[in-house]
Amino acid sequence: MTQSPATHTTGAPGPVRLGERAARTLIAELARHQAPKSALLVGVTVDSSVLASVFDTLLPGDAVTVVPTDPLAAAGLRAHVTAQGQWVADRVRVVDTLAEADAADVVVAAEPLTGTAEEARATVEGLAKYLTEGAVLSVAVPAVPGRTPGAAAELDRQGALFGVGTDLVLLNQPPVRVYRLRYTPAAVATAARLAPAFRPSSVPLTRTMHIDSNGVAAAGIALGVAALTRVVRPKSKLWLLPALAAAPVAAFFRDPERDVPDDASAVVAAADGKVLSVQRLHDERFGDGEFLRIAVFLSVLDVHVNRAPVAGKVVDYFVADGGFAAAMKPDAEHNVAAYTTLETDHGTVVVAQRTGLIARRIVHRTPVGALLARGERFGLIRFGSRTDVYLPADAADPLVGPGDRVVGGSSVIARWR
Repeated sequence: MTQSPATHTTGAPGPVRLGERAARTLIAELARHQAPKSALLVGVTVDSSVLASVFDTLLPGDAVTVVPTDPLAAAGLRAHVTAQGQWVADRVRVVDTLAEADAADVVVAAEPLTGTAEEARATVEGLAKYLTEGAVLSVAVPAVPGRTPGAAAELDRQGALFGVGTDLVLLNQPPVRVYRLRYTPAAVATAARLAPAFRPSSVPLTRTMHIDSNGVAAAGIALGVAALTRVVRPKSKLWLLPALAAAPVAAFFRDPERDVPDDASAVVAAADGKVLSVQRLHDERFGDGEFLRIAVFLSVLDVHVNRAPVAGKVVDYFVADGGFAAAMKPDAEHNVAAYTTLETDHGTVVVAQRTGLIARRIVHRTPVGALLARGERFGLIRFGSRTDVYLPADAADPLVGPGDRVVGGSSVIARWR
């Protein structure tokens, strides 16, 4: 193999450029590693937004190998890297061809795949050879129907088999979907060295406040209904009802940035709300041991984005059938719920997303095999609901009690012994 396999684009309708947001999403797995790591960027040009994003994420001890789209462009790419200063030049190495590169902890195809399914498969298989144990391959494809002769379908297949995360980036021309693929199991201990991943599913309003994509969609539907109502009944004021509802609906899906404690022994709240109960119990679904369960009620006024209480590896996810009792009632324990099981250095930890009287929709965005950093977003529940955190009872001590208010991702609800 003498050149980047990411250059296979037979039958593609034209080049697809990655903007800043798409580039940031593509290298999210690299950016979240807080320890020294190696990376391989394949199919890079001097003006690549992916390369620029990598420059911004470099940490001491990092080693990045860059493969240009064309071996003839290697000299210009080296000059570009040198021009960034000594900090970048010491950590970024440009090689002529992929054959000269070493295996890396994160491999990124810097150009979207736009060819056939066979070409996409060959590209992915070629890049997978350069993954270390537990490493991640990050690739993008256009998310517009008909934009590829088969690459999108092949990446969907790869994602179903090996995916540990996918993101749709609408703010790109054209929109792209980013896949993160892991072909060998990752070590659980790696999760503790990760920062929460960047997620484009939240639309920024300010530096500290975002709106989840579900909120953007809901507000858009409300405004669409308002516009339609005004066209159908121009003399009526009924259009004001959905129009005025758009803002509070979007506000329900607010997704603020949170300062996650650095203390490795801290267990943080999985959601905002009021602590309903703290109790010890057994649940054979999670193992034979005793668990400490901390239940938190979320009112319609609370932030409903759910966060990982600890760093760990997702090893199971299942949904249990049940009713739809009010989430603050004891009967809510038997409501429909989604359970995410994490393997951690301290034992099994489970987060239960429970529906409520109004909440009937659970959103889960982290597949089995993915690594979650403490405080990282992994889903949400629409409208009032309840979130339970199960911890090994012999390994953690609770720091909250019934009636306490907690903030997801920030409040310390327990501490490892």
